[in-house]
Amino acid sequence: GLSHRLDRSGAGSDIRRLKETQAINKSLSCLGDVFNSLANGSPHVPYRNSKLTYLLQDCLSGDGKALMFVNLSPTIESSGESLCSLRFAQRVNQVELGKATKHVHYKSKK
Repeated sequence: GLSHRLDRSGAGSDIRRLKETQAINKSLSCLGDVFNSLANGSPHVPYRNSKLTYLLQDCLSGDGKALMFVNLSPTIESSGESLCSLRFAQRVNQVELGKATKHVHYKSKK
């Protein structure tokens, strides 16, 4: 579970790293909530629930496009975490953001 992952990361013994790990997990959870809302066509998408999702709002709505990389570990000890990451990526892959459009603004010459 979570305590096992904290032990493996080494964050459990360092309060600063523990708080950072918790903040990362919260941001990723909020990102999952955004993707769920987008996938379900929800009228409200919770972009403001974390700094990460707030900053990614333009990329994930309207004319934006997003690309996600998933980093996996080949070890048996990481198989649960890798499976969780792959499931998250599968959910994200099912979200259709629409067609990206290019917006170019040129400065006028004086």
